[in-house]
Amino acid sequence: MADIIKLLPDHVANQIAAGEVVQRPASVVKELLENAIDAGANNIKLIIKDGGKVLIQVVDDGLGMSATDARLSFERHATSKIQKAEDLFNLSTKGFRGEALASIAAIAHVEMQTKSENEELGTHLKIEGSKIIFQEASVTPKGTSMAVKNLFFNIPARRNFLKSNQVELRHITDEFHRVALAHPTIAFHFYNNGSELFNLPSDNYRKRIVNIFGTRTNQKLVPVEEETPIVVIKGFITKPEFAKKSRGEQFFFINNRFIKSPYLHHAIVAAFEGLIKSDSYPGYFLYLEVDPASIDINIHPTKTEVKFDDEHSLYAILRSTVKHSLGQFNVAPALDFEHDPNLQTPYEFKNKSVIQPNVTVNSGFNPFQETRNTASASRSYQKPNTQSWESLYVGHESKMGADDNARSISFESDTITGSIFEGEKESTEAVTTTFQIRRKYIVTTIKSGMVVIDQSRAHQRVLYEKFLKNSTVQQAVSQQLLFPLSVSFSKSEIIALQEIEDILVSIGFLFEKIEGESITVTGVPLLVAESEVGMILDQLISDYQQEITEESFSHTDILSKTLAKTLAVKTGETLDNASQIALVNDLFACKEAMVSPFNKPVYITITENDIDKKFI
Repeated sequence: MADIIKLLPDHVANQIAAGEVVQRPASVVKELLENAIDAGANNIKLIIKDGGKVLIQVVDDGLGMSATDARLSFERHATSKIQKAEDLFNLSTKGFRGEALASIAAIAHVEMQTKSENEELGTHLKIEGSKIIFQEASVTPKGTSMAVKNLFFNIPARRNFLKSNQVELRHITDEFHRVALAHPTIAFHFYNNGSELFNLPSDNYRKRIVNIFGTRTNQKLVPVEEETPIVVIKGFITKPEFAKKSRGEQFFFINNRFIKSPYLHHAIVAAFEGLIKSDSYPGYFLYLEVDPASIDINIHPTKTEVKFDDEHSLYAILRSTVKHSLGQFNVAPALDFEHDPNLQTPYEFKNKSVIQPNVTVNSGFNPFQETRNTASASRSYQKPNTQSWESLYVGHESKMGADDNARSISFESDTITGSIFEGEKESTEAVTTTFQIRRKYIVTTIKSGMVVIDQSRAHQRVLYEKFLKNSTVQQAVSQQLLFPLSVSFSKSEIIALQEIEDILVSIGFLFEKIEGESITVTGVPLLVAESEVGMILDQLISDYQQEITEESFSHTDILSKTLAKTLAVKTGETLDNASQIALVNDLFACKEAMVSPFNKPVYITITENDIDKKFI
């Protein structure tokens, strides 16, 4: 039998390895930024074109490389981070595998210029698909400039699976946030298609968070700090009232490395138990320092998964630390049974003397005076003595007779159903066939029985079709605000707003300007209250970023669903009879009345036969 196992060529092996390391342009950004940090850079520039498909460039002022190191850095398993296997348990750098640059060079056009501090000339190196095109000396400043062009140029199938430029930019921005938050002492600049997105100077943790997520984030942050032999915890959590229904501002950093840990995330959620709703997520920016020997980072090439030696202790410490911060800064309510109540005395009573209160006693009071005839009272009904309460209305005597008093009495449930026995005196008023149950369902009658409608889902369907029609068929009506409303957002949220501005205008929003970290709203849809504008725009941005798509109709659909869900009548709201009838009529005028915009049933039908079966 002929031998069938063959050794793969290096360029094929590199392309296979690249599939693990480089999944999309954001993966390249992560690897290049981490290399710049490991090189000791103080200033890092990130330049992106067309979502990273055309160009990803990282420029740093780090140590730089010699000509030999520059050539060797693109070989597989070539690294300056570790020397032996034991170094894996004492890592202080971002990278250690020696695979990133080799994988990137196998699937893209890479151009590198680098120079170390002690050399007069630097090195200019160009590689395409793992093949070195040229290497020559060049004049370049200290540090390294790495440009990655035409990603996946030799793997068309992988390139076809890339999303739109907006989606890829969103992933790149997420990776940029993670690296920038982990290293606040390093200055970062982020440029996209020639425009500056972020300019982050060297600062502390709090200011770095505020610079990335906007100035209004400052009021949300609650400091967290704890030092134990196992872990040192510092950072911030957001106040419970700012919890969101989507994930986005949850960051864990272990030894200045971003990680994902559902187990530790559960510890944070447990600390917020009772303070936020079950479907909401708290925000946090937590920096944990542990012994490098107690964690294992070498699990996945992305290095975002980490194994801990003692997860249970870390869970308990993290949960108690967050709960302590919530109580320490009066975010969570607390009961203190050892608190001295005298400390609550107002300052104006400080110098006043204690006065004994005067107590008056009615010596003629006899509690048994009105209960002498209890025996006869138990045998027959007696009219109660009303002399005592009638004395309260001296000078306001009622001139109504006994019959008038009886006619004036009203009961909570006053429905008269005597038409069965008194057919000749039947009321000529129309019978109401629509009513509300438990402030959640609307019941209305039909020929074959009755319909039970979920009022919230029904209103969602009505509003959804109305917003969808306004944005796709006709221009929506907008109500002008008497005073323009200014709302603050982070830079990434402003970018998202600019992308969906046309759709928001078609729904009914009007904007005077969208720039910097704030927008000025001059008009809102008819059904939107001015006080709800900030909350609605927050939800619209969040849903757009979570379900971002490439088609404009899909954008319109997502925003219409969000607006409908936000503005719809909620469970627990009382509707008058006119509103109930109007909602029923509007629902059955919809094109698809059976399901809500989120494909949940809106109503059920109970026929007369169904009711008859219950009485068999």
